[in-house]
Amino acid sequence: MPALRLGRGRRKRGAEMTLRSLLRIGRRAAAAIGIAAAAVAWADAEVTAFWNEYDDANPAAIDHAPWQALLTAYLHTDHPSGVVRFDYAALKASAEDTARLAGYLDALQAVDPRRYARAEQLAYWINFYNALTVRLVAAAFPIASIRDIGENWLFPGPWKDENATVAGQALTLEDIEHDILRAIWGDNRIHYAVNCASYGCPNLRATAFTADNASELMAAGARAYVNHPRGVAFDGEDVTVSSIYDWFQEDFGDSEAGVLAHLLEYADAPLAERLRRFDGDMAFAYDWALNAP
Repeated sequence: MPALRLGRGRRKRGAEMTLRSLLRIGRRAAAAIGIAAAAVAWADAEVTAFWNEYDDANPAAIDHAPWQALLTAYLHTDHPSGVVRFDYAALKASAEDTARLAGYLDALQAVDPRRYARAEQLAYWINFYNALTVRLVAAAFPIASIRDIGENWLFPGPWKDENATVAGQALTLEDIEHDILRAIWGDNRIHYAVNCASYGCPNLRATAFTADNASELMAAGARAYVNHPRGVAFDGEDVTVSSIYDWFQEDFGDSEAGVLAHLLEYADAPLAERLRRFDGDMAFAYDWALNAP
């Protein structure tokens, strides 16, 4: 039976212990008594195994030009807050571009990414995730938060809904993020690449991902987010960091010390100096308001 996994932002602060917290404790307990931690891991091993094929001998590139055109047309990168906005209302009002987005997603679903090189796959899945998220939000707009949509009453948001089919496999956003991107690549910078249409999320990149630019874009996303208050914010000697570093702490050393080391890797000099002096417990916060203008 697949482990129960939570989408982006499922943890409630306070006394309640969430399922993700239980899974984290379960993995540690399993390791302590000699049981394979994979048995309670967050990824669905069967889904991961299906997609964990590639052909590095294939030089072909997947066309992301339609997605780039939409990013250029509807992404607002100049907001003084530093939070990039997407104009969902304008996209929804354009029948031509709504059809362009649908056509792009149809084209991605017609591809079997397992027949492509590993680097090409990474760009494919990141762009797929982001474009599908935009399509779901635009279709539901006007809404105040992405959590206002979706078919799962227990977990608000669209992450657990099957909204795509690739190579005959029905997929959810959660499958793409957790069972494919995180499980196969094991790169914590993926958190700075996939966008959940919220103020609290790392910015949607203005450039479509490709095999050649993916690492550079993820590193730039990490630097931008860590050095923005929604990534790390000091109030005197107290620090609040994004809940991403709590929900997915296993990707950042599985401890607050590991999170701190990751933040130091991307922090600019003034922030890095404060982080090195920090000696306390981190608080966590996240803003689920929609990243619309």
